[in-house]
Amino acid sequence: MNSPTSTPTNAPTTYFEHGTAAERWERALLFFDAKEYATAAAILDPLAGETPDQLAPRLLLARAYYHSAQLSRAERELRAILERWPVEDYAQLMLGRTLERQGRADEARPHLRMAAAMAGEFPEH
Repeated sequence: MNSPTSTPTNAPTTYFEHGTAAERWERALLFFDAKEYATAAAILDPLAGETPDQLAPRLLLARAYYHSAQLSRAERELRAILERWPVEDYAQLMLGRTLERQGRADEARPHLRMAAAMAGEFPEH
């Protein structure tokens, strides 16, 4: 039996999970803008799962993971984004930066080059 202060097993653990998808999106944006990246990621993870065809929640989730130093999660999300949207230059850039931050510069280089080329930035010789 649950005490008055305990949370029932099937109830959301926080208010973050309440509301419509649009309300949760707005809540995630507020936390992201406040630099509360781990909280934003906690809100965005289930939201991105509910809307796999929408790029914005998935990209913001990857950014929240990156900024909260959840780099393997950021990498996994960015690779999934690029599998679905291969011409997403910002995801290429973020994946490159994520790999660099993990000390994997050789793996990062092609992604960073691709992002630059997609953005129209070509090295001058």
